[in-house]
Amino acid sequence: MTIYHFIGIKGTGMSALAQILHDSGYSVQGSDVEKVFFTQTALEAKNIPFMPFSKENIKEGLTIIAGNAFKDDHPEIQEARRLGLPYYRYHEFLGEWLKQFTSIAVTGSHGKTSTTGLLAHVLGETYPISYLIGDGSGKGHIDSNYFVFEACEYRGHFLQYEPDYAIMTNIDFDHPDYFSSIDDVFDSFQQMSEQVKKGIVACGDDEYLQRIQAKVPVLYYGFADTNDFQAKNVKEDANGTTFDVFVRNNFYDSFIIPNYGNHNVLNALAVITICHYEGMEVSDIKKMKSFRGVKRRFTEKVVGNQVLIDDYAHHPKEIEATIEAAQKKYPDKTVIAVFQPHTYTRTKTFLKEFANSLKPADHTFLCDIFGSAREGDGNLTIHDLQILIDDCEILNVNETNVLEKYDNSVILFMGAGDIQKFQQAYENHLSEKKKV
Repeated sequence: MTIYHFIGIKGTGMSALAQILHDSGYSVQGSDVEKVFFTQTALEAKNIPFMPFSKENIKEGLTIIAGNAFKDDHPEIQEARRLGLPYYRYHEFLGEWLKQFTSIAVTGSHGKTSTTGLLAHVLGETYPISYLIGDGSGKGHIDSNYFVFEACEYRGHFLQYEPDYAIMTNIDFDHPDYFSSIDDVFDSFQQMSEQVKKGIVACGDDEYLQRIQAKVPVLYYGFADTNDFQAKNVKEDANGTTFDVFVRNNFYDSFIIPNYGNHNVLNALAVITICHYEGMEVSDIKKMKSFRGVKRRFTEKVVGNQVLIDDYAHHPKEIEATIEAAQKKYPDKTVIAVFQPHTYTRTKTFLKEFANSLKPADHTFLCDIFGSAREGDGNLTIHDLQILIDDCEILNVNETNVLEKYDNSVILFMGAGDIQKFQQAYENHLSEKKKV
């Protein structure tokens, strides 16, 4: 039997796919940089070996799966091709793998990971399933009824897939290093919709998703009464959010989720819609109330009278949603935003939007822009964003102790780069102070 070798195994999608193959009985190994990433914890727990990059890792008998972040001139890729080994890019292999299941792709500009995680939880409470979540979580099962996976639009990677179903959460302009405009993004989603084989569940409150022309039935969900599945009577309390669901204007049932914010209601409504379409019992769908969330999406830690939250939010719409969720869950606490912009391209494109999205916070700290190896800095600095925000400071990783003064607060550490190091530095400071 071949050994699957993952080039860039610590990537979120790659880590999840490696776990799926391992759980399905295959031999798996991988390589990556030596820097520690949160995704490697699950690999270590399953005893999946990984090593530093080296062309010496590539030997006869391997099947190579290469992460999309690595170019063709990578030493391991070059060696694999020299030896003539079976070779796939991540999205190519995944596109073939999912064909053996009833597959459900979850895609959209925002909310993919949280929705995929929730759907995997609900289905997994009733059926044997496999899933791939963009937070690095993956699970395989040889008797899977469903394969639930996150499908990313970046560089058109989701066009490699032909799923049975697709959930589409929204269409928004992002990845300006690849897409030229919102219409360019829409065209990509339109093309994806034409590859779905059985049905699409789409947010009808999104004006662009309303324009999708599909060859299969489209079920719309949202808050507007024009949707097939509508959420009404939304109420928050200390346990989460309760809402009623109406199917084509007829009351269906009431649901509870342990989350806050309209975006989480919409994510849950998408899951309810696909599960209802697949004929699940409402009592099984209601198991969503025990969902514990996914990694790096509103991940909370209580330290004294502060709540520290780690969140992947890196787009203005996501920042707005994260701040809204914090304010609804903790209405009596001050909300402090600590934001690290991700890529110079995105920061430049959405500079004003980022400033506006951060304004609802009571105070904002900015961290230096986390750039990409694929781009230059374009002479942009974090100060270009700072001057657009009132009551805003720059946060240095060696001076996180300034966060101490915000008594009874929620501190949101937001970003897609290495924002976690700022939270870790602050936690280390508090821990050292405790020892004195």
